[in-house]
Amino acid sequence: MKTLLPTSTAGSLPKPSWLAKPETLWSPWKLQDEELIEGKQDALRLTLDDQDRAGIDIVSDGEQTRQHFVTTFIEHLSGVDFENRQTVKIRNRYNASVPSVVGTVTREKPVFVEDAKFLRTLTKKPIKWALPGPMTMIDTLYDGHYKSREKLAWDFAKILNQEAKELEAVGVDVIQFDEPAFNVFFDEVNDWGIATLEKAIEGLKCETAVHICYGYGIKANIDWKNTLGQEWRQYEEIFPRLQKSNIDLISLECQNSRVPMDLIELIRGKKVMVGAIDVATNTIETPEKVADILRKALQFVDADKLYPCTNCGMAPLSREVARGKLNALGAGVEIVRKELSV
Repeated sequence: MKTLLPTSTAGSLPKPSWLAKPETLWSPWKLQDEELIEGKQDALRLTLDDQDRAGIDIVSDGEQTRQHFVTTFIEHLSGVDFENRQTVKIRNRYNASVPSVVGTVTREKPVFVEDAKFLRTLTKKPIKWALPGPMTMIDTLYDGHYKSREKLAWDFAKILNQEAKELEAVGVDVIQFDEPAFNVFFDEVNDWGIATLEKAIEGLKCETAVHICYGYGIKANIDWKNTLGQEWRQYEEIFPRLQKSNIDLISLECQNSRVPMDLIELIRGKKVMVGAIDVATNTIETPEKVADILRKALQFVDADKLYPCTNCGMAPLSREVARGKLNALGAGVEIVRKELSV
């Protein structure tokens, strides 16, 4: 029988302190060589255990085997120089030192397939695997070769499609593309961003998702959110086109957010991953607070299409806080499931 309101996380979960420095983005590994491989696998087991104990239905790797949700994928591609770094502004918000595109980008070998295959051996639950979306990838690089964001995005889309097909082949049930850039570059999203995303999912039989959030709880993102006014209506610019797209699930941010809930009406018919956990605070939600967000969302999305989730990844949080938030998600969903079954 299909699970009602299946829960999942949007992306990263904190790594154990013996693997990488806690509460830090882009944290370097503390292990190397064979020890690092074993350590990553141990971290996968632990993150899976945390999800199981919290009652998460669609589990993930918690991004335990990667340093960053975008650059770890790019590191494995040809045509990108990580030594020749340039400073660019990421999503019009903050400066970062990023690698340079110096030639045609290609994927010589699988990136996450072995990790996904290992995770598949650990669980019988559905697995969700996150990949960076084409537009967010180009926004995390300096392009000294293509001189065209769109051309580079199409090449990334082809590479992502190769990776996604191999992930599907080893048993991944949902492939999610992370596109926080969709909340910033509206014209490009509608001109070619969604089209490149559809190229990335071409030929897949598993479920596909796009995750569009307002970012981790880091200062640059919080400062940006403070400029957005009383209502955050960015989704309004892109939802109509996404509603017509081939993507199955759309992941959005709702908890402690100024996103008007009725914007979900614009993607009526799609499955919606409703962010019911705020990742920008250490305060652990009560199950009732989680339930309240889900009740509001149910006014605009049918129960069989509602997938409770977190707003974004939780890598910058402590493991204790992240566990508490996972447990709150699971408990809050149970409240609403009972209400719906009456």
